[in-house]
Amino acid sequence: MDVNPGESILIDDGKIKLEVVETNRKDTVTARVIYGGPLSSKKGVNLPNTRVSMPSLTPADISNANFALDHGVDWIALSFVRTANDVLDLKELIKKKKGHAGVIAKIEKPEALTEIDQIIENADGIMVARGDLGVEVSFDQVPLIQKQIVEKCILRSKPVIIATQMMESMITNFTPTRAEANDVANAVLDGADALMLSGETSVGKYPVETINCMQRIISQTEANGKPAKAHPEAEESSETFNADMICLSASNLATDIKAKALVAFTDSGYTAHRLSSHRPRTNIFVFTHNKLLVRKLSLLWGVRVYYVNTYESIEEVSRESIVIMKDEKLIVKGDAIVMVGSLPINLRGRTNIIKLTHV
Repeated sequence: MDVNPGESILIDDGKIKLEVVETNRKDTVTARVIYGGPLSSKKGVNLPNTRVSMPSLTPADISNANFALDHGVDWIALSFVRTANDVLDLKELIKKKKGHAGVIAKIEKPEALTEIDQIIENADGIMVARGDLGVEVSFDQVPLIQKQIVEKCILRSKPVIIATQMMESMITNFTPTRAEANDVANAVLDGADALMLSGETSVGKYPVETINCMQRIISQTEANGKPAKAHPEAEESSETFNADMICLSASNLATDIKAKALVAFTDSGYTAHRLSSHRPRTNIFVFTHNKLLVRKLSLLWGVRVYYVNTYESIEEVSRESIVIMKDEKLIVKGDAIVMVGSLPINLRGRTNIIKLTHV
């Protein structure tokens, strides 16, 4: 037992607060209820004043990760990340299982904030888990922490998810509060890749209505709001400098000429990540012959992914991509399209061409 007398135990995102009275340091803790309330099963527990010795990747986590990898999952979110090593431990497990899953680090512990840059660098994505974070650190700090993490992720071309309590009132009500509508819209304006619901759709009375309401807010904000200004810079010392400059130039070109589509041909997914991180005012369509990327890249901001069998030459895959987009009525005759890829077409991680064409 890590808790000490006088320390707090918070349950269900801080709705219930206990104070530790005594512990035998083995298997029993006696606590006093400070703020009570109804308690159901499977609610989270937070120890904001306690330095927890338990590793982020517990035996139960390892078992669950193995099960998930055996079933081909695309992403695994790791709870209570405190250091970059927690992320690396899970990545090592995925590597041993020969899995392709990306690691999303859930930021909900104050220790993670002191090492946030290293965590973002080593993770494949980040989740700002505001429910737990808001009881582990002072709630008044959470808004700026959220915005700072989103910006850091955009600058590093890493997807970022805003999660928990976005539409909390809709657990029991069929419409959101206006404050919740503002919260969702602000996350969109900050540039988050995805928004995530929890109790609203897992135990709430109105799961379908919640999703519909959230989608309405997202669509309205994206259509009329100004996007995030942060975007990654290409570093001359980086091995990917040329490819990064191509993606930056393509994003700017697509925005400047009001292209109908920004098309990427990718085998590794890197180009999709980089284009998405620039948050262009243009639809991003990604074509790949790597089936493992089709679902995985769907997490990225503004990205729609398509599988193509033909992948022998840039001319061939360009023609096929246009046929697919026309068939789905995504483009029409006369539309401008900016294409990004590599020559030869399957040159992994070396994006080196921009092509401007009209349908």
